[in-house]
Amino acid sequence: MSTRDRKHELKVFLSDDEERILESKMKCMKLPNKSFVIRQLIVNSMLYDVDLREFRDISTQLARIGNNLNQIAKRANETRSIFQSDIDEIKKEFEEICRLQESMLSKQPSPVR
Repeated sequence: MSTRDRKHELKVFLSDDEERILESKMKCMKLPNKSFVIRQLIVNSMLYDVDLREFRDISTQLARIGNNLNQIAKRANETRSIFQSDIDEIKKEFEEICRLQESMLSKQPSPVR
């Protein structure tokens, strides 16, 4: 009868780049072998499920603010004045970004071990 604690074999396929990165990390960190690395990742790493939809929403809002700022700069250069309504619109969009960030932070997943 085998006294081996680890009875489950895992076969993993890596690309050339992934293999190079793994070998490089093992060498830099003086890790003994690939099996050790995999076991350490399984036991010590955290996994997160990240929903990127809200990042896209923030990117859209930032693009709108950038567009508005460009329009304001063009108008300011042409008329030598800035309108309060332009500033209010940018403030409104900035507040929306803050709201989206707060929403994202409140939904941070608990790590899965």
